[in-house]
Amino acid sequence: MLRTLRPDAVLIQAVIAGALSFSHLHDLAQAAGQDGWKAWAYPVSVDLLLVAAWRRMRTDAGNRDAWLWFAIALIASLGANVATAGMLDMQDVPDWLRILVAGWPALAFLGGTLLAHAPTPAPKPEPDQAPAAEHSPEPVPDLTVERVPERAPELPPADPAPHEAPPQPASTALTAPVPPALLDHARKIADAHRAQTGAPIDAVTLRARLGVPAALADSIAHQLT
Repeated sequence: MLRTLRPDAVLIQAVIAGALSFSHLHDLAQAAGQDGWKAWAYPVSVDLLLVAAWRRMRTDAGNRDAWLWFAIALIASLGANVATAGMLDMQDVPDWLRILVAGWPALAFLGGTLLAHAPTPAPKPEPDQAPAAEHSPEPVPDLTVERVPERAPELPPADPAPHEAPPQPASTALTAPVPPALLDHARKIADAHRAQTGAPIDAVTLRARLGVPAALADSIAHQLT
């Protein structure tokens, strides 16, 4: 797809200025005794040195050599513009100007060689392009939830063994009334004891856990069996 060419004031200005400077350099070289193709080569040499120095200044702004050669080429171009504006007699050019024009090719070659072979500074890395080793990733916290095993229900602390009461007849133990709340509590203790030991709770252990008389403990143990 062809691009549409649009007139640009800056581009037109650059073309006009370049053509005039090129013509002035050609006329000055021809007046200094450089005729034929040599007169046309002088403006090309000056413009190429300007471009080379400008490119080096863009890549390395602190390069003093680039600024020096840019100034030399600019002075040569401006000098030709001023000289051809009536400041000099183009029919009788002074000897010092002939010497400068004759020595320009060697000077331009030296400047172009130095600019072309000057080391290019390495670009500085941007902050987001720093080596990956300097920014080690932060450790990701382990969000795995460990399942804690359920603990067996703790049994109430054993009450100190009460003073043993004199044995009562078996008939009394079997007929001793047991409150429902106490029976439910005793059943929980018996279930926990069975879960821990694998054996049913006996009347002595039940009596020690509940802190009840022997007859009541025997009655509860009988009802739990």
